Amino acid sequence: MKNFIINPVLNKEFKLRFRSFKSFLGLLFYLLAVGLIIVGFIFIESLSNMQGFFKPDQSRQVFIVLSFLQLALILFITPGLTAGVISSERERQTLNMMLTTTQSSASIILSKLISSLSYLLLLIIASLPLYSFVFLFGGISPGQVLTTMGFYIFTMIVFGSLGVLFSALIRKTIVSMVTTYGVTLFLAGGTAFLTLILLQLSYQFHQTPNPPTSPFPYFTAMLNPVIILLSMFEPEATNEITNRTGIEFPLWASYLISYSVIFIGAILLSIKKLRPNMKKG
Repeated sequence: MKNFIINPVLNKEFKLRFRSFKSFLGLLFYLLAVGLIIVGFIFIESLSNMQGFFKPDQSRQVFIVLSFLQLALILFITPGLTAGVISSERERQTLNMMLTTTQSSASIILSKLISSLSYLLLLIIASLPLYSFVFLFGGISPGQVLTTMGFYIFTMIVFGSLGVLFSALIRKTIVSMVTTYGVTLFLAGGTAFLTLILLQLSYQFHQTPNPPTSPFPYFTAMLNPVIILLSMFEPEATNEITNRTGIEFPLWASYLISYSVIFIGAILLSIKKLRPNMKKG
């Protein structure tokens, strides 16, 4: 534990990522953009109301829109931050030098993952004060905000581990990045598309009052972060999946279990592939 905290790899990555003025300039523009979206939404909703009031249920809509925007940000930025952490070191011919240090493979992989996701985590934490707009009008509890933030962090870590895995497996950064974005696109969009197709097929081939249940839409839905976030806000929206599959186990719990397995598998495989030709001792 001490070797991980006093880690030259992690310290170097933090200094390289946060000493640039562009990083803080990007943070400023991100907060301005999110703030303008919230204020603009409130202004438009106030104009559409003859009394000029902004109701609590409309405040909840602002929160949902903001939550999906931040989820899209995570899914878009995470592969770009993590897909080249190992392959770029290999292309610069500095990976072998790093492997000759006293740092273990696990320490190097985890340091790369943490340092890559630190900037994205800073964006998420810095946006927390913007939720004061939502609390000002009511309709959202602090528990919902904390649950959403925990969902962001968990999703970010899992998709980041996939980027590190492909960066360790693939030598070229551009190929690793394309692969990571492809897997992210499949998990974020492809699984939702498959869920809709499987639900539609069950209706088409079983047009009876009590059609048989099929578990396949459940397995594709539990891998989709967008559907899981929607189920956290609107549980009724996923009742159709429960009714058609016959599985009453919560989707969010299946999401946590399946993505935890993906994360552990990706980290262990990345550690193993970092030194593929080196024996222990």
